[in-house]
Amino acid sequence: MEDTQEQPLSTTGPPFDGQLKQSWQRIAAQKRQAEFAKIPSEWVLAPSVVAQAKSLPSLTKPSFIESLLDHETCRITTMDATELLVQMGSGELTAVKVVTSFCKRAAIVHQLTQNMLEIGFDIALVRARELDEYFRVNARLVGPLHGIPLTLKDQFHVKGLETCMGYVGWVDTFEGKRGTDKERNTESELIREFNQLGAVVIGKTTLVQSTWSPETSNNILGYLWNPHKRALSAGGSSGGEGVMQALRGSVFGIGTDIGGSVSMPASYNGIFSLKPSNGRISMKGAVGPSPGQQIMPAVAGIMGVSIATIRLVLKSLLSTEPWLHDPYIVPIPWREAEEYHPESSGGEVGEQQQRYGPAFGIMTNDGVVTPHPPVQRALQVVKHALNRMGHKLVHWEPPSNKESQEIHGPIARGDGCADVWEALQLSGEPQVFEINGLFEVDGPREPLSLLKYQNTVAHMRDYRNRYQEYWMSTADKTGNGKPVDVFISPVTVTAGLLPDKFFYGGYLDCLNVLDLPALVVPVLFADKNVDKIDENFQPLSDIDKVNMDAYNAEAYHGAPAAVLVVGQRLCEEKVLSMAQMIVDALGDQNESTE
Repeated sequence: MEDTQEQPLSTTGPPFDGQLKQSWQRIAAQKRQAEFAKIPSEWVLAPSVVAQAKSLPSLTKPSFIESLLDHETCRITTMDATELLVQMGSGELTAVKVVTSFCKRAAIVHQLTQNMLEIGFDIALVRARELDEYFRVNARLVGPLHGIPLTLKDQFHVKGLETCMGYVGWVDTFEGKRGTDKERNTESELIREFNQLGAVVIGKTTLVQSTWSPETSNNILGYLWNPHKRALSAGGSSGGEGVMQALRGSVFGIGTDIGGSVSMPASYNGIFSLKPSNGRISMKGAVGPSPGQQIMPAVAGIMGVSIATIRLVLKSLLSTEPWLHDPYIVPIPWREAEEYHPESSGGEVGEQQQRYGPAFGIMTNDGVVTPHPPVQRALQVVKHALNRMGHKLVHWEPPSNKESQEIHGPIARGDGCADVWEALQLSGEPQVFEINGLFEVDGPREPLSLLKYQNTVAHMRDYRNRYQEYWMSTADKTGNGKPVDVFISPVTVTAGLLPDKFFYGGYLDCLNVLDLPALVVPVLFADKNVDKIDENFQPLSDIDKVNMDAYNAEAYHGAPAAVLVVGQRLCEEKVLSMAQMIVDALGDQNESTE
């Protein structure tokens, strides 16, 4: 694959004219140039600066991007959503100022990482001026996300921008089709909701060709590297959004997930994310692989640098009553009563009843594949912090993750991925290395027979029933008469990801099979001096041995390590509040050791 990290190639003539007569390489180069041209000249970095960034082992330690920004842009782009809203509500900041600051930062992020497939700065500033005019006339904000810049994985349609989903053959088309009058003139339901709330889309981020990989790569922008450690992958398939949030190019982002595609890049990039249950956030009008597969559909997830921001975004989206516009959304508004509030968990002063204390399940190893040492340490740090706060921990031993993997693949890709093959044929582009094995040599794999597919779905139903029964049985172990509130587990078995070294996704596949909400909490960074393989380690399986043999303390040094907080189906409010308890416990622990 050609080197797509260099400055876009210069071309003449209208972009994309006569696409079928051009090579896929030329179409991709023209696409890169067209997006690069949307960056204002005063934000364009000198080639020497880009070269310097490429030579650095990390863009975050220290922050290389902040060394390129003026003080005011730095100040604004390091604020959380709630603080930005306060300052816009008081008139101290304008939407134009906020949006301009994040667009400038996102432009730099893109030039250093190549993570934006669609740049929408001009459209965003038009919307920001409209918001400022509304505030001037009405002396109030349009909605709870007024002026908040966001980015999305390139699977959502935004008017004025195209959606290519990483396919060269989709450039300058509507989902690979021409002459539909929908090109750059279509809006996904989620975008309608964000517009109603006052949020401002500033661009769309890169993803892996087809979405079927834990890494991010396509023939337009190339391979996406991790900003914390440039020799590691950004993860996938929502890797572009993971990088954007890690480098603060927008206030929050939206990814999609059918097998860990939100949680993995969040973990690898050291940010928070929420993968909700199906039916809480709309996917109406979004694009993705296998669109007819609705037994275990992809979901939209929220990515950002704090739980508070993710909570604000989900609560705001639900306030628009999306079920009135999308029949696949469950009519459940935000339920504050589902959140756990320590200060209100007991009775009135003087009552004899005991205060209710939540219980956490904890899975440090699923009995199939052992996490690498940095992930093990992250789990122990969380376990110690919760113990120190007096919280009840229950060893989590549900039906096997191995069983969920037997279900996940046949349902997710049981159609043989014919739609992906067809998308590649539009331009003649090759499949990227990261999805090798998806097809036969000369075409898609043979789809599962209907009978085999139905048997797999029946297996999934049985697995869900047994998992729920196990969860309810934990009421005997919590000490409060109620089952475990949430459980904690690894996100993946690695902290960060070396290219082509992803061996096991069982900790995440089960979440989609079970349709459970899950929130990633970053905990620590891998340390080669601390994170060593236990000399008594004995592999649990062949894949466990392969995975641990691939551990290299030097290679992973400095990579983020996180944990996953998982709740019962459709209980996102509780997951958010319980995850915040973990963050608070970690903070208290850090303060006590200073």
